[in-house]
Amino acid sequence: MKQILLRPLVTEKMSAISDKQGKYGFIVNRDANKIEIKHAVEKSYGVTVVKVNTINVDGKRKFRYTAKGIIEGRSQSYKKAIIKLQAGETIDFYANV
Repeated sequence: MKQILLRPLVTEKMSAISDKQGKYGFIVNRDANKIEIKHAVEKSYGVTVVKVNTINVDGKRKFRYTAKGIIEGRSQSYKKAIIKLQAGETIDFYANV
């Protein structure tokens, strides 16, 4: 069984959206679909998911200048899921710490 939810997306921007709109972000497995993501969130956090939006984020290009020349690479690509919960429900990411 593959792991669907890799980690929650906790940033200032996502926290502001969570407070205003009831949406939460997660980094998810690249092979996961919206139905699998919905079931994983509902099972893990005990909430009702209304909507799931997914975004494939490409890795950024990175350059490093060295004495031997330019070394080029990319950071890792990932898939992001934005989850909208039913009105009145919340997820506390810091409760399990």
